[in-house]
Amino acid sequence: MKHVLSLLVAIAGIGLSSCATAQNVNKTEVKTDSIADKMLVYQLGNGGWPKQLQDKSVVKYEYPLTADLLEKIRSTTELHATIDNKATTREINALVLAYKNTGKQAYLQAAEKGIDYLLRAQYANGGWPQYYPDKSSYRAEVTYNDDAMVNALTVMLNIVYQTNGFEAVNVKYQKKADEAVKKGLECILKTQVYQNEKPTIWAAQYDENTLKPAKARAFEPASLSTGESVGIVRFLMKIKNPSVQIKEAITNAVNWFESTKIVGYKFSKLANGDKGLVADADAISWARFYDLKTNQPIFGDRDNSIKSNVADISFERRNGYAWYGTFAQNLLDKEYPKWLKANGG
Repeated sequence: MKHVLSLLVAIAGIGLSSCATAQNVNKTEVKTDSIADKMLVYQLGNGGWPKQLQDKSVVKYEYPLTADLLEKIRSTTELHATIDNKATTREINALVLAYKNTGKQAYLQAAEKGIDYLLRAQYANGGWPQYYPDKSSYRAEVTYNDDAMVNALTVMLNIVYQTNGFEAVNVKYQKKADEAVKKGLECILKTQVYQNEKPTIWAAQYDENTLKPAKARAFEPASLSTGESVGIVRFLMKIKNPSVQIKEAITNAVNWFESTKIVGYKFSKLANGDKGLVADADAISWARFYDLKTNQPIFGDRDNSIKSNVADISFERRNGYAWYGTFAQNLLDKEYPKWLKANGG
């Protein structure tokens, strides 16, 4: 059951705490956060949040809670709980900060319920599925796509390090979060793809049982994934006193990015309105996906076909997906050198 009381709060425009506040010492008014109040309304019974409602409408907390929207929220089930598109982790982060700014206990309680959800959703092998408990299609796969698993691990790391407001979280979560981080790091190290015994980067998804790279949507083949791998490296660089294995994983990934960068081209609009690679002397790019064995850029289409040239996929997919980007440029130019200096060169 969702936060029914919070639902009434949202409709009435007052916080439950405001009633109690009048009776508190000094009779000071408890602050509230309008976005945080809405997050309480959207939270599912299992502690997670949806990225979209039952009718496929995207969650937007700036929308007013009309009677029609409240009905859509009520009809959304726990199967919609996900960490995709920052769902659940963004709410936990926001609610922790809202509690820090207002002192309203309901925000912290909801955040901790969300943390419980993340802890339950983590696999024994350390990975997180895109959805939990829904295991249909590719939703059960260990998912780095769109930084899903990295976002979950970052919540856990904030609890362990007591940073970004998470010092407010109940101390009982520290040991659990520490264990979750250790398991997650083991999964990251185990899933770094090797080519001829040489570590490269990571895939976007992995089979939850075998931990082998897996496909997701028809146009998202099993492949090396640059954007997600940058997110993984950035997470690894947050670890204090990193192990030799973590240092090697970071360095090997950086070396792969250096060896595969495309200099002098960017993915942009063409004169005919289409998109493709165009010459730009100052540009550095990477393809979004690379073949697991050859390191050649690959491009998927809605018919499950895989092409070696972006011009060979359909116009709709060519123009509706980020097939190239500057994914690792800041990592190579600024972040890795800074990390390297701080960790012994």
